[in-house]
Amino acid sequence: MKKFLIPIVSLALLFSVSCSDDDSSREPRENPGESVSTDIAGNLTSDRTLTAGEYTLTTTLFVKSGATLTIEPGVTIKATAGGTDAFIIVERGAKIMAEGTASQPIRFTSSADNQRSGDWGGLIINGRAPISRQAGAPSEAATEVRTDILFGGDDAADNSGVLNYVILEYTGARIGDDAEHNGLTLNGVGSGTKISNIAILNGDDDAIEWFGGSVDVTNLLVVNARDDMFDVSQGWTGTLKNAYGIRQSNFNLVTSSPRGIESDGNLDGKSPSDIGQSSFTMENITIVNQNDGIALNDAIKVRRGATANIINALVIDPDNGVFLGTDKDGDDIKSGFSDFVDFEDGRGNANSASTVNVSGTGISETDIKLGDATEAAVTVPATANTGADTSVFGWTNFTFPTF
Repeated sequence: MKKFLIPIVSLALLFSVSCSDDDSSREPRENPGESVSTDIAGNLTSDRTLTAGEYTLTTTLFVKSGATLTIEPGVTIKATAGGTDAFIIVERGAKIMAEGTASQPIRFTSSADNQRSGDWGGLIINGRAPISRQAGAPSEAATEVRTDILFGGDDAADNSGVLNYVILEYTGARIGDDAEHNGLTLNGVGSGTKISNIAILNGDDDAIEWFGGSVDVTNLLVVNARDDMFDVSQGWTGTLKNAYGIRQSNFNLVTSSPRGIESDGNLDGKSPSDIGQSSFTMENITIVNQNDGIALNDAIKVRRGATANIINALVIDPDNGVFLGTDKDGDDIKSGFSDFVDFEDGRGNANSASTVNVSGTGISETDIKLGDATEAAVTVPATANTGADTSVFGWTNFTFPTF
């Protein structure tokens, strides 16, 4: 989560070569004698369907209000590598219908021969669902990377479309310390939107971040996020069910404060008196750090007025915290996780109604910081939790470690 909102001047505003008002047909067309561009960019103002095949995202694609971008099973979209210019933003009132299948997932990836985290800016969906705000203030805010585009509203059941069997990889292009692209950004997205069977791989910032809204997400795999695996901010009230996050031993990119779960009630703790702060549920969650040279700050961080209900969570440090040195206060620094569960923060602690049920493997289960949220409940069961059901991720071909 970031402190400031920084506008981007995008070349996408200049391009509408393949997404013009009259471009509503299915592509590629079946007429072999007709040359059809497979580049996508610019303003999509009418419905468009991408049939099975490969497309190039050359710069920003804006799916404008009233338009629907339909992506059929088996489609691959390769974003031109180069950072912040190439990303997709589905604006309020628009829809994305990306319904892959287990045998034919939809893949968003980088065009680079040597693909790297941060090659492109990922997928942003903006909806009309409520967000945290001051009493009497509008329920809307500016998109972090495009402050001229707003999200939020008063329709908790707003429908921005479907994501199912979708892979997002090499995303998260960084603008600076205060504004970055995530793999999947959900801005004020409503519960009418259906998101399930998602894999977010090798990202340069957060894998997924909810900025308010009420959308649920089911069956989410995160592999190698440079920052947070699961990030909550600005009033999210949905449910994440069955999610597995892992940092592998060879993934060495890291921010100053990477976490498994990071959750804020309001935007970065800047509005502690907001109404409609985050109150969410996460169920059947596994968080793993295999990298014995990098410590994640917290496995589970709940702060800044957030109310968390976390059920059947499992945190795993296979190397039991390799010694990395000492900090400025002389305390030992170990790999794995600096904290198991932490409700404390200088900008406000967790809401005392929070509940966390979590087991730890290779991590101290007594490392729990409640701060002043003394009524909150952190339960470590005698029999270890099971966490996520990894069998549902077979379609990704990811090999899960055994511990």
